[in-house]
Amino acid sequence: MTTTTADHPTRRDFLLVATGAAAAVGGVASLWPFVSQMNPDAATIAAGAPIEVDIAPIADGQDIKVFWRGKPIYIMHRTKKQIEEARAVEVDTLRDPATDESRVKDGHDQWLVVIGICTHLGCIPIAHQGEYDGFFCPCHGSQYDSSGRIRQGPAPANLPVPPYQFVSDTKIQIG
Repeated sequence: MTTTTADHPTRRDFLLVATGAAAAVGGVASLWPFVSQMNPDAATIAAGAPIEVDIAPIADGQDIKVFWRGKPIYIMHRTKKQIEEARAVEVDTLRDPATDESRVKDGHDQWLVVIGICTHLGCIPIAHQGEYDGFFCPCHGSQYDSSGRIRQGPAPANLPVPPYQFVSDTKIQIG
C-alpha cells in the first residue's frame, strides 16, 4: 500500500473548509436572535431615560404635569407669596420635617419639582387646591403645601422630589 500526499490543496480540502465556514456562519446567524432578545427594547430604555422640559412658557402661579418613568411630575412656578408662606412654616410642626430650601435648587426658589403621587395610597393630587395653595388629594383628604410637604390628612410623607437639574435658565432635565 502506498500513500501519497499532495503538495497543493485538493478539491476535498476545499469542500471541508467551505462546509466548516458555512456551518460557523449558520451557527452565529442562528444564535444572534437569541442573544439580542435579552437586550431591553426601545420602549423600556426610553421609559427610564432622562427628559428635558422647557419651563419658559410657565407663568408665575402656574404648573405643568409631565411624565417620567410612568410617574406624573408636577413642575410648579411658585409666586413670591407661595415661597414666603412655605418658608414661614415652622419645620418642627411638620409631620415629615423638611425646609423649603431643601426641596428646591439654589437660585431657582420659584421652581418646585415633585412626583405627583400621594404618599398615602398612590392617588394623584390636584395642584393649587386645599388650604395651603399646594396640592390636595381628593381621595382621602391629604393636603400638601406649596413646597409639597404634608400638612393635613392621612399621608405619612412629603411628595418626593425626583432627581433633576437645571440645564439652562429655561430648561430642566429630570432623571
